[in-house]
Amino acid sequence: MNTNFTSQARDIFIVGLRNAHAMENQALSIMKPQASRIESYPQVLERLQRHIAETEGQIRRLDSILQGMGESPSALKDTTQSFMGAMAAMGHSMASDEIIKNSLANFAFENFEIAAYTSLVTLAEAGGLAEAKALLQQSLDEETAMACWLEENLPAVTLQYAGLRAAGVSAKV
Repeated sequence: MNTNFTSQARDIFIVGLRNAHAMENQALSIMKPQASRIESYPQVLERLQRHIAETEGQIRRLDSILQGMGESPSALKDTTQSFMGAMAAMGHSMASDEIIKNSLANFAFENFEIAAYTSLVTLAEAGGLAEAKALLQQSLDEETAMACWLEENLPAVTLQYAGLRAAGVSAKV
């Protein structure tokens, strides 16, 4: 560890790791209900399922970093964020344009995750925590790839939704 990595910087890093852990639990509580409801958008379902698996790996990586620092995740933060994610997913499930609302919300959430991991990578680098930095960079790369996929596919999903609606087919999910 870098000797310039003060106890305050370490504390900020630990809080950030715990927040990221809760954020990823929230992501799962949003994505899993979405995936269970998708029928008309197989490309979205496939990518969402892949990202669920990535997110589970991100949680394991965060657990490993926290454990290596003699710390643990915050059960309170994890529970609170998971509940908030479940409520958000439930709210969108009632909308006729659920797939669009989910796509927009997922894109926004991915960019939030990108910002969180960018901050953590920066702190890990400043602290000379090479192993933590590598694990966090892997998560950042996955979040960036998902955000790019969502951005690239939003036009196609939007047009597919509009086409299904115009044809009188259930376009909700």
